[in-house]
Amino acid sequence: MSGTSIAPWLAASSWPTVPIRLVARLGTGHTPSRSVPEYWNNCTVPWITLADVGQLRSGIQTTISETKEKISLAGLANSSAVKHPAGTVILSRTASVGFSAIMGTDMATSQDFATWTCGPKLLPRYLLHALRGMSPDLKRVATGSTHKTIYMPDIEQLRVPLPTREEQRRIADFLDGETARIDALSNARDAQARCLQQLWHSQLAQVANQLIKGYGLLPLRRMTNSVEQGWSPQCEEVAANPDEWAVLKTSAVSSGLFRAAEHKRLPTHMLPEHRYQVFDGDVLMTRGSGSPAHVGVACVARTEGRLLLLSDLLYRVRLHQPSGAEFVTLMLASAPVRGFMSQLFRGQSGQTIKLRSEDVKSIAIPAVPESKQVKVAAALLQKQREIGNAQQALTRSSNLLAERRQALITAAVTGQFDVSTASGRNVTEGV
Repeated sequence: MSGTSIAPWLAASSWPTVPIRLVARLGTGHTPSRSVPEYWNNCTVPWITLADVGQLRSGIQTTISETKEKISLAGLANSSAVKHPAGTVILSRTASVGFSAIMGTDMATSQDFATWTCGPKLLPRYLLHALRGMSPDLKRVATGSTHKTIYMPDIEQLRVPLPTREEQRRIADFLDGETARIDALSNARDAQARCLQQLWHSQLAQVANQLIKGYGLLPLRRMTNSVEQGWSPQCEEVAANPDEWAVLKTSAVSSGLFRAAEHKRLPTHMLPEHRYQVFDGDVLMTRGSGSPAHVGVACVARTEGRLLLLSDLLYRVRLHQPSGAEFVTLMLASAPVRGFMSQLFRGQSGQTIKLRSEDVKSIAIPAVPESKQVKVAAALLQKQREIGNAQQALTRSSNLLAERRQALITAAVTGQFDVSTASGRNVTEGV
């Protein structure tokens, strides 16, 4: 695969493009043997791994200076790990593909990274922007069934437009300033979205507290016909066709919104356990997770006509009055009820935290009369929709900012406009 086929927009460059490896020394890294203690004692060499990608995901941080792990000089000397000089540009190429930064000090990396130590014709900051322009392309062409990877032969083919060093410096200075301005707007959008989420939880908690004060509490066992756990057949790692049986994943419920498409196909030679079939109006709840926030999350099933079966990772709660399903799931998401529910969890963070079926039945929610549950739920769902619409508008704005940021980078590094006279200020118009 050629460099321009990976990133077709490079063909529009006003400057010649060259393989990066011809103007920067290409390298990678290695993991010293974990079975040799001295490679991991008295560690002084910063060692970049996929655990450090988190600080690069936003694309805001340009330099990496701190790492979660270090290796010893012995580990460096007795493995294929290499200490690269400060200023070396890195690119994650395995699992988390396409994240890049500049080394702030001498560092080594794991084999999950490609590195370029720039020669006299290439500036690290300019190369960093060029690689960030390629990030969507790299993610698109990454291959692998378990972990997506850009293999080194493809890394060797990556190209970069090569203007003069002075032009590279102007482009890097321009993009540093303009992307920082876009990033500030994007951060503001994210902060607004968080505030809206907090507003929803605050309003939900306020309503729940008022209902508890006015009506008291009632355990779910008084409202339910059954609380059942599903089954765990060996399913295929593909989604089912509309007329095929499928078993729900935890992700169908874990967001608090039912996602019928989150399922695995039941092999055609297996007969479905019809007693585990999920119908519209069933209340589904997550049984366990490594995080307390993801245990006991509930939603109302909307199957969209699919043939869905309950998995062993979920509970199905069937109510005496199915019309109260929305009310029950809303109350289960409220802070007062979540606080009570957390006292029933078995296990601790870092391990699997579980909620037993008997504990589900003992969860107490506001004892609102069934005749009023639908009205309360309708009012809350209307508020949720209003807040959701505002959140969607912010998401659209953030996506547009990201697209324009990307377009600005690719246009600048390919010389589509003169950065000496351009401001880039129009990239946020209408956002």
